[in-house]
Amino acid sequence: MAKGVKPRVKVPKTAAAGDSITIKTLISHKMESGQRKDKEGNLIPRSIINRFTCDFNGVNVIDVTLEPAISTNPFLEFEAKVPESGEFAFTWYDDDGSVYETSKSITVE
Repeated sequence: MAKGVKPRVKVPKTAAAGDSITIKTLISHKMESGQRKDKEGNLIPRSIINRFTCDFNGVNVIDVTLEPAISTNPFLEFEAKVPESGEFAFTWYDDDGSVYETSKSITVE
């Protein structure tokens, strides 16, 4: 597991039924491409967040494959329609097999 990994998500607390909302995510992660060398000339192993998913009440909203060119601390912003109150589940997958998860609820008024 990479050190200091911290997922952060911003989801509105409320919305009207059928509204399209903006979701912003950021995960603190060093993101090593596997192409750099250390002081001794050895390749530093690749360590990136290689996949991100977001589900709403168990239904997939977005599923993104991330490649080595992704920046450190990747930021993702996307739109989602909210038909009802529920919970967004966010998951980031690391090369080393680690999985980082968080969730946010939204209330439809």
